[in-house]
Amino acid sequence: MTSPTTAPAKPEGSLLGTLTVVPWSSVPSTNTPRLPFLTVYSLGDGAEGPEAGEKVMRAHLEKIGLPVTGQPVELPPGGKAAITLLVEAEQAVLTMPFLRVQCPVPPHWQDAAHKNGKVHLICLTGPWPHAAPGQSLSPEQLRGFLTEDELRSTSTHCLVPVTRLRR
Repeated sequence: MTSPTTAPAKPEGSLLGTLTVVPWSSVPSTNTPRLPFLTVYSLGDGAEGPEAGEKVMRAHLEKIGLPVTGQPVELPPGGKAAITLLVEAEQAVLTMPFLRVQCPVPPHWQDAAHKNGKVHLICLTGPWPHAAPGQSLSPEQLRGFLTEDELRSTSTHCLVPVTRLRR
């Protein structure tokens, strides 16, 4: 089970609506380590409806150079990317030009993020109104939603380097 976290309150008239972040991870096997994921999506409650929010999300992603193709791209570590991800103290802080959110992550997710040095970020252009912040999502619900072909092809997937506080 995992719970969505909402970004800070949306400004009045926001076309994106409520943006939500869900941390989750793959199940490790003997051949594959645990892989950490962050999924960002809108609830579709923007000022002009879900269709307008979808167009605005796509425009924001393309503006920062992320293709909306469903194919993963890797952001270079130490680069001047428009996306940063700080993972410390069982918290993930994701910063993008249109979003800054801090969400709690379980210890196994944080460990996987530190070991891998990157997190698979999925930004959905389409809304997911049924996965509201604070409500638990089962692995089946998450898998069922994220594996829809149309959704996958209209989302951005990128590998974001993990940063940590200097000690």
